[in-house]
Amino acid sequence: MNFNKIYALGLRHIYLIMNSFPRILDLIYWPTVQIFLWGFISKFFTLNSEYYSNTVGVILTAAILYDFLFRASISFNMMFLEEIWSRNFTNLFIAPIRIREIIAALTLTAILRTLIGLVPAVLISIPLFGVSVLKLGIPLIFLLIGLYLFGITLGLLVTSGLLRYGPSFENIAWASLFFLAPLGCIYYPIDILPNFLQLIAKALPLVHIFEEMRSILISNSVSYVNILKSISISIVYFVFGVIVFYYSYFGAKKRGTLINMGE
Repeated sequence: MNFNKIYALGLRHIYLIMNSFPRILDLIYWPTVQIFLWGFISKFFTLNSEYYSNTVGVILTAAILYDFLFRASISFNMMFLEEIWSRNFTNLFIAPIRIREIIAALTLTAILRTLIGLVPAVLISIPLFGVSVLKLGIPLIFLLIGLYLFGITLGLLVTSGLLRYGPSFENIAWASLFFLAPLGCIYYPIDILPNFLQLIAKALPLVHIFEEMRSILISNSVSYVNILKSISISIVYFVFGVIVFYYSYFGAKKRGTLINMGE
């Protein structure tokens, strides 16, 4: 793996972001709106719900973590879509860059897009609502790792669809995470789900991550076993996403559809 190629491809997307005010504004705008919306909802439940009476901002913290996951997934997709929209897709695959180097570059660069959007929103939540995700302590690092890996996995699966079906698959990029949100138990405990859905939900890392988040904030207890379980599940899905991406790429290459992508 050539790290200079990874750096060069990542640098291209960094320049695109940093030299475009509309792109930066778009990255910051939506997470900030989410913080305001869920901040007031969180405040309402804190004042009117017994479940949340001992913990300020459980819902807002969940919203922040969920937005981190959403931004990681969308950031990966957006950088891939940028290549299609700019008609650079063919050049990308003609260049002497290996698939694993493209995946590595997009995975590493996606964290920048994610942080640009989320850090301002997180900072706003502290003075406005008195809520900070830093209250989660050291476990926050591991929770974010699990969320980021799963977000990148969703990005890989969506880009695999783009390779297989072309730009018409683009709409799935925006809806992919919402398909799993009801099973992720982001804002409510897993006990709310019917029994048969609980079995499906436990196969997702989201359930373990957000259940652990609530456990830390409400009862001040940490289970690193559950945290490691969530990361392990995320890694399994990530490997699966890479395999699907390779399969879609070689399938598109065999059919000769790569050359028409973005046209």
